Amino acid sequence: MTKVQEIASYAEASARQLGIQKFDIYGASVDETSVQVDRGKPKQIKASNRSSVIVRVWNDNNTMGVTSTTDVDPKGVELALKTAYEASFFGVTENVPDFSPEAKNPVADIPNEKAPQAPASTLIEKLIASEQKLIDAHPAIQGVPYNGLAQRDIDRFYLNSNGAVRDEARSYTSIYLYSKTEQEGKKPRSAGAFKISRSLENLEIEECLKEAAEKTISHLNYQKIKSGKYMVVFSPEAFLSLLGAFSNLFNAQSILDKQSLSTPESLGEQIASPLLSVYDDALHPDNISAETFDGEGTPTRRVPLITEGILRGFVHSTGTAKRMNTQPTGHANIGAKVTVSPHFYHVLSEQAAESAYSLEDAESVVLIDELNALHAGVNALQGSFSLPFDGWLVEKGNKTSLDSATVAGDILELLKSIIFVETKAEVTPSGVCPRVWVEELSITGE
Repeated sequence: MTKVQEIASYAEASARQLGIQKFDIYGASVDETSVQVDRGKPKQIKASNRSSVIVRVWNDNNTMGVTSTTDVDPKGVELALKTAYEASFFGVTENVPDFSPEAKNPVADIPNEKAPQAPASTLIEKLIASEQKLIDAHPAIQGVPYNGLAQRDIDRFYLNSNGAVRDEARSYTSIYLYSKTEQEGKKPRSAGAFKISRSLENLEIEECLKEAAEKTISHLNYQKIKSGKYMVVFSPEAFLSLLGAFSNLFNAQSILDKQSLSTPESLGEQIASPLLSVYDDALHPDNISAETFDGEGTPTRRVPLITEGILRGFVHSTGTAKRMNTQPTGHANIGAKVTVSPHFYHVLSEQAAESAYSLEDAESVVLIDELNALHAGVNALQGSFSLPFDGWLVEKGNKTSLDSATVAGDILELLKSIIFVETKAEVTPSGVCPRVWVEELSITGE
């Protein structure tokens, strides 16, 4: 992508020629190479370079127009500015988006250099070797139908007519392996693992293999579970996926649109067990895809959402922050309209208390590893969920895989029923989180 200072220079020149006084531009490009294999042979090799630039222009009546383009040369930017200016006369007149008051504030100084990309042939070799090792891990593993190894370079920039100019670049590499078993007289069982790193060199491929194999093997001897109420332990990935499904709890735009379980007056309420604290921390050192600014140029930061069970904050754009008389938090995505979304959760307990809860001693505890069908089994406006899951029944450290089980409950009741948050946290693509124990949830067997 063209250097941001060059874009700022000719965008300013074009705006002057067009008589435009106020505009901003956000852009991102992704250079990606990904491979998939099937039984020792390349299945798919993809290389792509995708770019997207959003241009917003305000007219003298302070209404705004938006357009998008993939062309950031002088002619492309001039045409985008002109189109957005023409569209501005049809823009909304209430709650018109504006520049972030923090668009010129310093951003965090974190490492974001790009890593050298390996050739596709190297990716294929490593993935074929990983596939074969996973198949060799157990006679029942007959294939790895879903797999992928990808590397991405990402460039982002933001600039506006008020003099804000910022950009960043980063790389990351990821692998996923999802195996499938076949045994006579038994249902096929599947499990997988995912790892991400800043470079191929540091990618934990062996750890991904080990995790996928152990999970798959642990699901071979399965049994049905009797329907009823059980103490439930959520894996880090499962708890974060459930938290993400109900992110409207913290989303200021959802709250203003009355599409949330929270209201502006909910701040300060006890919505969870005092054992639970949740932060949105884009700059967490374990966040491989950390962003230092959002689509409006606002610096990202660590935002307290729940502190010892009390709702402490929402994630904001400039517009939602203005309407709720607070500061933006660096969570805006600009486009035809501005949306708000979380970055990277950090879940922990800030109460340093020892607990008697341990899977080594627990009896009839359901350990949920992965929640499925989140798109269909969650009613985010009512707070209810009913989700099939992969997991185990744990009896004093012995895990037995469960066949066709569903967990159901209410998110607010679940948060208040947390009885233990373990101290050892795991890093997942959506956040850092330990295992979370919940006193009682409904489990339905087949």
